[in-house]
Amino acid sequence: MRRLLSVLALTGCVLTGLPAMVSAQSGGQGFVLFSGVKRENQLPFRLDFGGQTNSTDRYILRIPADKMKLAVAQFAVTYPNYYKGSFDPKKIEVRVRDKKVAISEVKWNKESGLIEIFPAEPVPAGSRVELVLSNVRNPAFGGTYYFNCQILSPGDVPLLRYIGSWILTIS
Repeated sequence: MRRLLSVLALTGCVLTGLPAMVSAQSGGQGFVLFSGVKRENQLPFRLDFGGQTNSTDRYILRIPADKMKLAVAQFAVTYPNYYKGSFDPKKIEVRVRDKKVAISEVKWNKESGLIEIFPAEPVPAGSRVELVLSNVRNPAFGGTYYFNCQILSPGDVPLLRYIGSWILTIS
């Protein structure tokens, strides 16, 4: 079955000249072929307004409870330097089990492609988390962008730990 899907995907690319990928824009994660990110490291997400180029959107970046093995004092979201969208740090929130939690600070370093989110209180281990980025300006050109999630635990050695990646497609 896997071989058949691979052949169909490649045939679709050759015949149409378009990548054979189901986009993950409005409802869920979608189906990604050949991402380079192991399946167990792919995180679910939703783009509320369709992920259209050069438009305003809301990214809901999810972290399942089973990935939250430690309490979190800081979330760090990195993205590639070729992503030319913009973020509004005042419109970023953290939801834990569908409830908004207080944030002490959000830092966006455009030059290094890093968004740092500091909850006022550590987020407990085993929690289902959503990082909600509202008022995002999508890049003018479409593409696939790998957003990586790292965390810092309270009282831990100050090294960020990789949790997983969101594979966003803007079209």
